[in-house]
Amino acid sequence: MGQRLKVPRVASEGQRLNVIGAYCSSGLEAGRFVFRTLAKLRKGRKPESAGLQAEEVGSLDSAFFLKFLWEAVAGRPQDAPEGWRRVRPVVVVLDNAPSHKSREVKAELLALSRAGVPLCYLPSYTPELSEIEPIWKTVKYHEMPRRSYPTLLDLRAAVERVLAAKARQLLATHQRSDNSLSLAA
Repeated sequence: MGQRLKVPRVASEGQRLNVIGAYCSSGLEAGRFVFRTLAKLRKGRKPESAGLQAEEVGSLDSAFFLKFLWEAVAGRPQDAPEGWRRVRPVVVVLDNAPSHKSREVKAELLALSRAGVPLCYLPSYTPELSEIEPIWKTVKYHEMPRRSYPTLLDLRAAVERVLAAKARQLLATHQRSDNSLSLAA
């Protein structure tokens, strides 16, 4: 009583955390879930001021999407020779986000296909056909009940912790499913 209380808060305007992910729903890699986070800072703010490295900050654009596809989804080594190809193909099913259909991505379609990573686009406005959408919904609304964090670094740590746990859970679920199928055979 008689004193004004102050609650410290960091203004989040212009800051956000973007997440990109891929989920293997079938095949030898069934249950594999990979993701990357990318922070967006207020205009003029340096990554170091937020405790981040330069490569952890940017826009989830076509260049970032293609890097994610080649490295995290396709598994192409950084020192891969020209004409590198996956041992087993992996079909990547995508929605129609602008970064998925850009000029840069269209220019890579043939190279991706030759590498055993063909892209298949879902019809517009059909999120119910995407097998990753229920994962995002569960994480966002059930596994991350806390919506506010003091800093962008705290938010990123929480998101990465929850997504890493989700990746372990999805893989374990598929492994248990595979084991029960082999026991029944």
